[in-house]
Amino acid sequence: MPVRYRLIYGAAAYALVPLVALVMLWRGVRERGYWRDFAQRFGVGRTLTPSSIWVHAVSVGEVQASSALVRELIARYPATPLVLTTATPAGAARARALFGTQVDVRFVPFDLPGAARRFCERVRPQLALIMETELWPNLFHECRARGVPLVLASARLSPRSVARYRRFRGLFADTLAHGVIVAAQTTADAERFRAVGAPAARTHVTGNLKFDITVAPEVRTRGREIRALHGTGRSLWVAGSTHAREEDILLAAHRALQSHNPQALLALAPRHPPRFAEVAAWLERDGVSFVRASEHKAADAGACVLLIDSVGELVNYYAAGDVAFVGGTLVPIGGHNPLEPAAIGMPLLCGPHYANSQEASELLIECGALQVVREADELAGRLASLLADPGDRERLAQAARATIERNRGALERLMALIEPLLASA
Repeated sequence: MPVRYRLIYGAAAYALVPLVALVMLWRGVRERGYWRDFAQRFGVGRTLTPSSIWVHAVSVGEVQASSALVRELIARYPATPLVLTTATPAGAARARALFGTQVDVRFVPFDLPGAARRFCERVRPQLALIMETELWPNLFHECRARGVPLVLASARLSPRSVARYRRFRGLFADTLAHGVIVAAQTTADAERFRAVGAPAARTHVTGNLKFDITVAPEVRTRGREIRALHGTGRSLWVAGSTHAREEDILLAAHRALQSHNPQALLALAPRHPPRFAEVAAWLERDGVSFVRASEHKAADAGACVLLIDSVGELVNYYAAGDVAFVGGTLVPIGGHNPLEPAAIGMPLLCGPHYANSQEASELLIECGALQVVREADELAGRLASLLADPGDRERLAQAARATIERNRGALERLMALIEPLLASA
């Protein structure tokens, strides 16, 4: 980037990083993972030999979305170390659960020139793959200075983000201008990246990697075990990645559902691990009988909620359930990934706020696999109807699986961009 932009951005970064670091350390009081490997936030860590492939996935959702790509890279380049960075403890935990020792999991450094330099010195990337929407000027500049090709993989950019980046067009246009390849999810995403400065010749539409999701056999096995534990005769619906205020609506819907289906069980999975204890305390205050999933004990007849209070378990509960609700959609969060439960073959419900996965959600809505509800009574009514009709559930499940199959191929198209870069590295 031009020197003046780098100086201004660098000064702002140096001013803000101490505050960000203090916030992370304070968050560590509730979630100790923020204290783990904190030096990595400044680019410190062991040095790799030989050079590596670096994948960055900011948190749990992006780590999950990167899984097909990471496994393909491991299969095609087994002798090359693969580094996966994330920004959150939950993301790191999910990466370790998915990939074990096959991947070197680290925290991404703060976007400071020194931290970026130390990180690249230790990781020695021959290729950088940044998932979805992460633009870090100093890290990108360091890659460019070292001749490291950089790909924005399964890249997406919301209209709101475009407006924000345009306010700093000089900075971000230069960040994207020099050698960065954009592999966008949709034509609209590609146009938005061009609008903030990405060169048209290096901006491609490769599709959404989340459609290339595969369901491991052990997920279905674990789902059957969960269902057997809590009773195969009880209806089970799963609300995944939920947020504050949304859970009030979900619990109200569940209470209304119980007037039709008294033994129905709600598996509730808060999006952020620090909220597990908060939601448990809220359920206790509200007089709700619940069981923590981490206790691995059966929900008795009096319990109406299963609180999913551990990272990485949600997919197993999807496999156990009858209906899935996609969280972050009844409140203006923008929604979370509906494709994981769709790939499992779940009838899907969501609220009206699904902008973060708009293309995928609209495809699922169009084929009838995803239905939108707007308030508790509507949600309860739709749940009651679906839970009473196995044939309807199976029809929606088949539509969901068919949509996934029709839209696969992003991984193959992305690898066609990546392989020449690695061949010349």
